[in-house]
Amino acid sequence: MIKQLWINLPVKDIDVSKTFFTNIGFDLNTKHDPGPDAASFFVGNDKYVLMLFKEEMFGHIVQHAVSDTSKGTEVMLSFDAASRQEVDDLARKVKEAGGNLFAPPTEIQGWMYGCAFADPDGHRWNVLFMDTNG
Repeated sequence: MIKQLWINLPVKDIDVSKTFFTNIGFDLNTKHDPGPDAASFFVGNDKYVLMLFKEEMFGHIVQHAVSDTSKGTEVMLSFDAASRQEVDDLARKVKEAGGNLFAPPTEIQGWMYGCAFADPDGHRWNVLFMDTNG
């Protein structure tokens, strides 16, 4: 049985990415050091794992070319927020940390509120507060 899903992403500069994700509220995993060419974060209440690898190392691991995020998007990573305020706070943190907030916070379909951003390496993220209670 699957115990947990990990997200693995290539990055150009580990230090820039560590700073960015720390500044937007992801928890750096300091218990297990993956070495100078990688970083590990815990995300959310369930402590999902986000692994960042320098592009060269990532390419070696996946045995495939690394996507050019300036020309296309392979995946959009989404996570939920507890409130509209949390969406607004994250949008502010993304901008302050140097991310590209390409879709500012807005209401979506009358029951969702969210925003979307690109991290320093161009990976696309989406955060939504889903008001399913009305």
